[in-house]
Amino acid sequence: MGKTTGFLEFERKDLPDRTPAERIRDWNEIHLKLDLEERQRQGARCMDCGVPFCHSGVMMNGMMTGCPLHNLIPEWNDLIYCGDWEGAYRRLAHTAPFPEFTGRVCPALCEGACTCSNGGRAVTVRANECTLIDMAFERGWVRPQPPVSRTGRRVAVIGSGPAGLAAALRLNRLGHSVTVYERDEEPGGLLMYGIPNMKLDKAVVRRRIELLRAEGVEFACSHPVDTAGEAERILAAHDAVVICVGARAPRDLRAPGRELQGVHFAVDYLSEATRALLAGRPAAIDARDRDVIIVGGGDTGTDCVGTALRQGARSATQFEIMAEPPCQRAAGNPWPEYPRVLKVDYAQEEAIALTGHDPRTYLTTVTELIGEGHVEAVRTVGVKWERGADGRMTMSPVEGSERVYPAGLVLIAMGFTGMEPAVIDAFGLERNARGGVGCESCATSRPGVFAAGDARTGQSLVVRAIADGLKAADACADYLKG
Repeated sequence: MGKTTGFLEFERKDLPDRTPAERIRDWNEIHLKLDLEERQRQGARCMDCGVPFCHSGVMMNGMMTGCPLHNLIPEWNDLIYCGDWEGAYRRLAHTAPFPEFTGRVCPALCEGACTCSNGGRAVTVRANECTLIDMAFERGWVRPQPPVSRTGRRVAVIGSGPAGLAAALRLNRLGHSVTVYERDEEPGGLLMYGIPNMKLDKAVVRRRIELLRAEGVEFACSHPVDTAGEAERILAAHDAVVICVGARAPRDLRAPGRELQGVHFAVDYLSEATRALLAGRPAAIDARDRDVIIVGGGDTGTDCVGTALRQGARSATQFEIMAEPPCQRAAGNPWPEYPRVLKVDYAQEEAIALTGHDPRTYLTTVTELIGEGHVEAVRTVGVKWERGADGRMTMSPVEGSERVYPAGLVLIAMGFTGMEPAVIDAFGLERNARGGVGCESCATSRPGVFAAGDARTGQSLVVRAIADGLKAADACADYLKG
């Protein structure tokens, strides 16, 4: 499997990036490509390690370890090494419905569990995956796969994000007639409007949507299903329903001045930036010549930094309430758990190149938004975390740590509290502790209604949403068998 001594002979080589100074002038994807000979060497680094944790997809210490799709990573890396590119793609496609998405935006749980990362550097699994699927589209290996016959059953999928697309793909290929209902003007959910173009080009999303259409999936866009009347109409017209609307209810910032103009949720800001880009018009929420404050870390906060820089922000500052992660795995975060270590993502790299310093400030929270009508500044305080007698961590302010930062645009990227209430109320479903549809498995308390992705599990990763969408499709298919 792979080259027996490949990981000893070849160093990890990541995809080269366009320089920060170049890429912040446009919205194109930031990565360049490696030549195929080098990509084969990277495939050679994936050896027969005995127990390939990379495709385990299990929970360890509250976190997913390895690929939730159980991609057969050593097998297609071996085929890459051998130069059998089409065979490698076929093996990847056996488990991965949308490698062009996960190969671009997944945090690579597989690489965190890679045996080579235990004291060394992981195999470039995500980049190998992206190379395979892009090559497959270029060389015509990806073709529509409509079902040979139809079952006569109709299924409605509510929401066209990664979970919804995965559920639609599987149910359609099983022969059921699938209609995907999407409230936005184009399908794709967060893939289309939540992830900036420089991370996931929208042409890539549209290409997959058109492939699904060619297989027979129907899309009804600008069609919200958020009233009891519409939910009942959908139920009456279909044999089953799969709810995949995500967890888009944002966590708000509770601070004086929250009502000021110029304060927005990050998801609204990112969505508007993408809509403006696709329409070729100025964005209604624009960072140009403004001091931008991002409240919250994570991928959403990072994307706000990258978007603000491309819009021409004067500055971008990101506040994170937690402590700065260590540079190496801590004792309580052993391999093969996903490494909770400090990373410099694309947007931080760009900010550092422009200003000379990381835009992130840790152990800091916003206590007040200041301004007359429009936000002009934010007041912050440093915080510390201490373990109480009950074992729980509690936060307290650090005396004398108050600061005031100029701010012309404040973006709240503090995560999500679960589903927006309209859909869950329309179908009369219970809400679970994470703010999603209350069901242990994908089947809800209402016969014929299923839930998947963030709508069921709460905010998570694209790859987990895809895996959950496939799981819900299988449960739905079993139900339709009667």
